[in-house]
Amino acid sequence: MAGRVEGKIAFVTGGGSGMGREHSLLLAEHGASVIVSDVNEAGGRQTVADINGKGGQGLFIKFDVSKEAEWKAAVDQAMSTFGRVDILVNNAGILIMKTTQDTTSADLDRMLDINVKGVFYGCKHILPAMQKAGGGSIVNISSIAGIIGMAGAAAYQAAKGAVRILTKSVAVEYAPFNIRANSIHPGVIRTPMTQDFLADDRTEKAFLGTTILRRPAEPREVSYPVLFLASSESSYVTGAEIVVDGGYTTM
Repeated sequence: MAGRVEGKIAFVTGGGSGMGREHSLLLAEHGASVIVSDVNEAGGRQTVADINGKGGQGLFIKFDVSKEAEWKAAVDQAMSTFGRVDILVNNAGILIMKTTQDTTSADLDRMLDINVKGVFYGCKHILPAMQKAGGGSIVNISSIAGIIGMAGAAAYQAAKGAVRILTKSVAVEYAPFNIRANSIHPGVIRTPMTQDFLADDRTEKAFLGTTILRRPAEPREVSYPVLFLASSESSYVTGAEIVVDGGYTTM
């Protein structure tokens, strides 16, 4: 049976660990050739090695998503290698947990550079490739922090809220080109970025907050919604936000 994204070319940022790694592996398992990017070269190359070791096709590109020139060079390399890009998963991001008063100018700049500019530049430079291919799917990883208010994560929430509305803008602008854009809003996911908060039962319970399933998700539980949005199964879904939070936002 053919994979759900058979023959597609996918570009995943932050693919060296956590959710990005699982997105890359699952897309490859379902037939996509995957361009894996990360500043973490060892992790990114391992993801590609795992894809290729299972008979898939992967390519690693090391670059900083906050640098527009590096985005352009990365997309040029992807195009020279594969000739097209059908799927973009803007997954790379960082988390800084500080109150509004404690957040420094440097904290805010870093958060916006990676979590907002990184997504914006990805959309900007992948869109011509998708237009050339006759369409495509952009999946931007936001957060429930981009939808609801929380204490102690002001800059992170500002950035993830920006990703949410940016996604809708891209969806509106590029619908005439058969390009869809959607955002995914994970809750508490067990990744290297959250491991300190999930280190013991006490801190895990506090971090889970109102999660009604009472456990963190594994990264692949977010990857399946990514796969859905990347595939033709979601051909009538654009400008949407899919919440994957174990019920956190229901309370």
